[in-house]
Amino acid sequence: MAEILLFITTESDKDLAKNLAKKIIEGKYAACCTFNEISSIYRWKGDIELTSEVEILIKSTPERLHDLIKIVKQESSYEMPQIIYKNFNSEDNYHNWVKKIVS
Repeated sequence: MAEILLFITTESDKDLAKNLAKKIIEGKYAACCTFNEISSIYRWKGDIELTSEVEILIKSTPERLHDLIKIVKQESSYEMPQIIYKNFNSEDNYHNWVKKIVS
């Protein structure tokens, strides 16, 4: 088994999520992005917010972590984008595909 990076961020709507994911894929920062429509509740600047968002799951290699952080910070519509990540074990064939795409 080899490690892949799973990086999670959000955008405020589907079009913004697709645009961010397209930049990530075009730049070869990741091999795949998937989307989930979610509802979030959180405290922001003293208020409780209840919003609809699109969660973006980004599959890449650990070596691309800093590139992903940089592009998400630059391109996100949020003042403080969600940036969560972790390395996971992956089946060899999938890992090899991800690694080939981001090379």
